[in-house]
Amino acid sequence: MSTTDDTTVPAPPPATPGKPEKPAKPKAVPVTPIVPGATVAGRALIAVVAIMTFLAALTIGSVMAVRSTAGAWRSDVTREVTIQIRAGDKAVTDAQVRAAVDLAQQTPGILEAHVLTETETGRLLEPWLGAGLDYSDLPVPRIVVLRLDPAASPDLARLRRTLTDRIPTAALDDHRTWSRRLGAMAEGVMITGFGLLALVGVATVLSVVFATRAAVATNRTIVEVLHFVGARDGFIAAQFQRHFLKIGMQGGILGGVAAAALFGGLMSLPRFGILADPENPGIITWLDPGWLGFGGIAIAVIIIALVTALTSRITVYRTLRTIA
Repeated sequence: MSTTDDTTVPAPPPATPGKPEKPAKPKAVPVTPIVPGATVAGRALIAVVAIMTFLAALTIGSVMAVRSTAGAWRSDVTREVTIQIRAGDKAVTDAQVRAAVDLAQQTPGILEAHVLTETETGRLLEPWLGAGLDYSDLPVPRIVVLRLDPAASPDLARLRRTLTDRIPTAALDDHRTWSRRLGAMAEGVMITGFGLLALVGVATVLSVVFATRAAVATNRTIVEVLHFVGARDGFIAAQFQRHFLKIGMQGGILGGVAAAALFGGLMSLPRFGILADPENPGIITWLDPGWLGFGGIAIAVIIIALVTALTSRITVYRTLRTIA
């Protein structure tokens, strides 16, 4: 042991005979990416992509919900037709109702003929006339609901002619006008939804273009050095593409999960007795995108992430062409 100024300094341990000393491992130098990840602009772009994905997913889910609901309504409408008999003398009207029921039951393809009672007819008129009214003094027509056989196609034109010949006050309504209007409404909603998706896509592309240009401008010195030392444009563009693909996936997943959670929460409300009124159904009762809607939301997340990455790559290529 050696001492200097009364301070004891430990001697190095003796080398083990027959074992060479191992050289010290060099310290790993952290690799800094060309495009830094944790930046204010990057977090802002994640928020923008998340909002755009949420709007796109909300549009897709709503469109699919309207499509499926309209299809179910049209199916219900086409399974029933009604016979309306104008009100008149009660005995005569009752005889005409019985005759209409007999004609309907004799028509192939009609499973059931149900005559609405005064209570059921009043329930139909409640949205326009209110509840608790006495309809005995009003000329309310009698209604016969015919349930059709899905496996057979009844000859409704012949039934209409027969009713007109035998019961002049009877009219057959097959709800074709209502079905056409319902179909037109569903198509209009789908076209509007596709238009909104196009606007969301354009806004997302423009946001990514500006963010990519800002990232290139911020790291312009590094990009120029890499460009002048011979780095390929594809290598530089791939760095930005990888960065913005990550941003697109993060923002897309956040927006898609938020939209899916919103639809799932709205669908679960009636199950717990919240906002569920069978007599007065609202928007919550049919806002169900179904598996197609949730699948469309997942596809939207993937597409937005790919569009974000592809847009950044194209933007970087165009920016590198301006570097002399």
